[in-house]
Amino acid sequence: MNASALIPGAAFARETVQLPFPVSGQRHEIGTRVGRLSYFSARQGSAPLGPPMLLIHSINAAGSAYEIKPLYEHYRNSRAVYALELPGFGHSERGRRVYTVRMMTDAINMAVDEIRKVDGATPIDAMALSLSCEFLARSISERPLLFRSAALTSPTGFNSAKQDVTWRDGTRGKPWLHALFERPLWSEGFFRLLTSRAGIAYFLKKTWGSPNFDKGLADYDYLTTHQPGAQHAPYYFVSGFLFSEDIMRIYHSLTLPVWMAHGNRGDFVNYKNKKQVEGRANWTIDEFQTGAMPHFEARDDFIRTYDAFLDRVARSDTTRG
Repeated sequence: MNASALIPGAAFARETVQLPFPVSGQRHEIGTRVGRLSYFSARQGSAPLGPPMLLIHSINAAGSAYEIKPLYEHYRNSRAVYALELPGFGHSERGRRVYTVRMMTDAINMAVDEIRKVDGATPIDAMALSLSCEFLARSISERPLLFRSAALTSPTGFNSAKQDVTWRDGTRGKPWLHALFERPLWSEGFFRLLTSRAGIAYFLKKTWGSPNFDKGLADYDYLTTHQPGAQHAPYYFVSGFLFSEDIMRIYHSLTLPVWMAHGNRGDFVNYKNKKQVEGRANWTIDEFQTGAMPHFEARDDFIRTYDAFLDRVARSDTTRG
């Protein structure tokens, strides 16, 4: 009998598909204390019309910079735009190691440092998607003067029905669950089954709340999940280690202008607790008739609404100046 028939995942391990760039522009790679980081950049002319913009994909089995491609390709025509690929995803290092909230936050901090080397001390506009909103918010709370505004698209942390704010330290990590996922006997094989084309389509339907998900994203999700080591960071995600118990405290600590955008359809649009920040003067919240990827489904409306927010931020800057 073939040995691969006895070892789940052995047959899958031979399949590796070359990963193309998720967005246009230049790819950069830097060695950091959180491993090899990859990010992309593009700019229009020598005098962009606005501050540099940093875009950060979500965390899931198939996270990559392709998730923010509609925004990256739009804003590259008017300003310097950067797309970071977080540790364990995309073209960044994917080795088997411990993935933590601290690691993800540090990756954003280092990306901001790289942007400042090129664009100077101008505070940046930053947008993150889903769970990465938590890492962006934490980065801003640690270095508030380096950011002009924050855009949180489909942010996590607002799905509790509680009206009080939970300020406990730590994460929701379950060590036993992570150990189960990472058993060598099935670690890679199980991940490949989850990220088959059918599996990816299933989860995108849940994300969109509709079968009309973006087919380009589905194709790229398949490619990025079929890279060596692709399972390691997602297993920390599904085991709860990347969800912070104190995220509402972090959100409350933000004093810069914050735009929160979310949809109202699908499995990932529970924002029962957004009342915690709705009344705050620096928060603007907009809801779209979409699933959890409004920048794909309602691209033009999303960009128009975000631009209106950025215009208000710019006018506020002028008034203060």
